[in-house]
Amino acid sequence: MLLSGGLDSATVLAIASRDFDCHAISFNYSQRHVSELNAAKQLAQAFAASHHTIRLDDSVMTGSALTDSSIDVPEAGHDQGIPVTYVPARNTIFLAHALAVAEVQGSNDIFLGVNAVDYSGYPDCRPAYIEAFEHMARLATRAGVEGQKLRIHAPLINMSKAEIISTGVRLGVDYSLTISCYQADQQGRACGLCDSCRLRRDGFEAAGVPDPTNYR
Repeated sequence: MLLSGGLDSATVLAIASRDFDCHAISFNYSQRHVSELNAAKQLAQAFAASHHTIRLDDSVMTGSALTDSSIDVPEAGHDQGIPVTYVPARNTIFLAHALAVAEVQGSNDIFLGVNAVDYSGYPDCRPAYIEAFEHMARLATRAGVEGQKLRIHAPLINMSKAEIISTGVRLGVDYSLTISCYQADQQGRACGLCDSCRLRRDGFEAAGVPDPTNYR
């Protein structure tokens, strides 16, 4: 499963852990919020999942506010359309790596925490994209063409942030370990101003759950 260290992927790890022995994969792609990788490691340990981090070349996913310090992270919302925090082909690259690891490990199930309710315009978080990737995976792998049912699980895709948080609380997720901020500092402290921070804060409020986020 893909584990970023954020709220959504932590919830998916809790969901998947009910029925599977999980192997979590995180990615260092020179993102601003690299402290999330420490969070991912702690979350994997909390749910007894094996875990490793894949380092991608610095030049692979540029042109985003999350990977280019010359592009400001929006702190006042964004207009309609795809925001500057979109990272080119991010989920496609991540899922391709996960698919390779799954084949090696003999797994037919890949989990990720994409969400189509609060996705902020990201095209690689939409149901049609997940369906298309799953179809491609069945055509492009030995396991798939030999008849194994490869599945891409996106259990949060139609849930609100409040529903996600309520689910995680019920499954024992310690959200104080998670980092969602687009520009968290090295200590994992959140800015409280970016889209991700606002969605997270509003989600805790709507769920009636105290927000454990460490804001700077």
